[in-house]
Amino acid sequence: ALVESTSTDHSLDHESGVRMVALFDHEEVGSDSAQGAGSPAMLDALTRITGCFNHSNSKLLEKAIQRSFLVSADMAHALHPNYMEKHEENHQPKLHGGLVIKHNANQRYATNAVTAFIFREIAERHQLPIQDFVVRNDMACGSTIGPILASGVGIRTVDIGAPQLSMHSIREMCAVDDVNYSYEHLKAYFEEFTELDNKVKVDC
Repeated sequence: ALVESTSTDHSLDHESGVRMVALFDHEEVGSDSAQGAGSPAMLDALTRITGCFNHSNSKLLEKAIQRSFLVSADMAHALHPNYMEKHEENHQPKLHGGLVIKHNANQRYATNAVTAFIFREIAERHQLPIQDFVVRNDMACGSTIGPILASGVGIRTVDIGAPQLSMHSIREMCAVDDVNYSYEHLKAYFEEFTELDNKVKVDC
């Protein structure tokens, strides 16, 4: 998605941001390592990138972080036909149903109303299916690197994932359609985020 969002000579003519992908190790064991999301790697990368643009503006990094947007792309628990009671009635992600925006009031996911809106708006512009997930309030909720990076860097974040069955088992299963939806959605995000974000006004 990132490569193909910049595949033409004029792909970046109206781009004021930097498109990037960050990949981390040790997510399944807490992310607190030299290569994990809990390390300074993300902030260090942003510092080096902004330093390439303007060495004299000491506030450029802070401004860049405020204007940035992180898509924490993991996986999501799809509705399992043998354990349907594990999902809330109105939050049952389906295989082949598109990417899932994940919400949690206790900040186990970093999604908020504004970040969810932006990611959903990209889907609607391209007629891509989009789903929502909220864990049952009497069950524990897993987490992602989204809250780690959101709190450690201060960057706006949406937690999303492709729906999957049997997460963490030896027979994890997801749908071919959702791989394609992920590609299309993330490509559109890379191409259109800057323009869309400039139109969003948040009344605090």
